[in-house]
Amino acid sequence: MNSQQSLEYWVIPPETDAEFVACMEEVLDTYELPYDPLRPMVCMDEQPVQLVKETRKPIEATKARPKRVDYKYERAGTASIFMFCEPLAGWRQATACDQRTKADWALEVAQLLDTRYVDCKQVTLVCDNLNTHTKGAFYEVFTPEKARAYVKRIHFVYTPKHGSWLNIAENELSAMTRQCLKNRRIGTLETLQEEIASWATDVNLTQREVDWQMKVGDARIKLKAVYPKVKTGAFHSQPPSFMLTDH
Repeated sequence: MNSQQSLEYWVIPPETDAEFVACMEEVLDTYELPYDPLRPMVCMDEQPVQLVKETRKPIEATKARPKRVDYKYERAGTASIFMFCEPLAGWRQATACDQRTKADWALEVAQLLDTRYVDCKQVTLVCDNLNTHTKGAFYEVFTPEKARAYVKRIHFVYTPKHGSWLNIAENELSAMTRQCLKNRRIGTLETLQEEIASWATDVNLTQREVDWQMKVGDARIKLKAVYPKVKTGAFHSQPPSFMLTDH
């Protein structure tokens, strides 16, 4: 294939972006924190899914031939998958609903705070900066008193724009897609919910915690182009003008 005609998709970081650097280093510092069962670190991400129904009954696989499906299919709407993972505990939860509004996101997070993390003083939540992932989302679903109680228990850590690759939950979504959804036609929300829940249960039983390797020191070397160029000695510390007096 002509290399000029081929195309590869990458998440390309911006060049010289102080805000990107600040968010990235906060995420990387968060990943270096030791495990604390009373203040666990949880990553979350989400992705849309196209539901697809078969138009003809598939022919099951035999020893001689693989399973055969008709090339025609029927679109059956869309769904949204929410992925939550606790990297240091080796735990994942995958759920699905028919949309992804602020209310849907807030309900998913609240459900975790009321169940798995009910005894935790605070949860560090790593997520991207979508306009649905906000403190205000809780106030659209719950009373002010209850919304504030939830928000006080969450320490938000946002990945930078164009930096979703820093979210461990995105890696888990990618793994789930390859292992559970790829090359399959799933026609109903209920079936999707069952399949991804089974995947999460199986992975939780067989896989250990996530071992994240990249640290702040590594980022300052490998992503040097993202860091603003600061000239040493360009800024001199001096007292404010109102403190300068003539003698």
